[in-house]
Amino acid sequence: MTKTSAGLLLWRYKTSDVQVLLVHPGGPFWAGKDNGAWSIPKGEYDAGEDPLTAAQREFGEELGAQAPQHATPLGEIKQKGGKVVTGFAAQGDFDVSALRSNSFEMEWPPHSGRRQAFPEVDRAQWFGLAEARNKINSAQCALLDRLDALITSSRPKRRSDRC
Repeated sequence: MTKTSAGLLLWRYKTSDVQVLLVHPGGPFWAGKDNGAWSIPKGEYDAGEDPLTAAQREFGEELGAQAPQHATPLGEIKQKGGKVVTGFAAQGDFDVSALRSNSFEMEWPPHSGRRQAFPEVDRAQWFGLAEARNKINSAQCALLDRLDALITSSRPKRRSDRC
């Protein structure tokens, strides 16, 4: 059965540039990884669960903040391994110093018999779209492209753009 995830891509204007909020996964497997390791805040959901509701729940669990109530669908993407991610975009702000992520437990080091707790997300950071494309999991780049197209199409045209 195909795993499904839903996530919320938070964005804001900083001066005239668009920035997006990405999260870095916690745990020992991701500790030394940067480019290609970041993600939108997202998580798995069950059949029959509303993807937007799941995206909002996961946003809260991974960031420790209230998710925006209104979001625009960005569609689905397929990640390596076949996981389908449904993305949503919402304009808003988040103070990355206020990050409070849920944690998970796993045996670490492997075969040691010891269990350790790790945060689901160890960092959150705002990135401009160009830098975000380098940081994000490559399959999720399509969500950045869709957000960029959405923002561009909804921006009021300046006089010089009409000719």
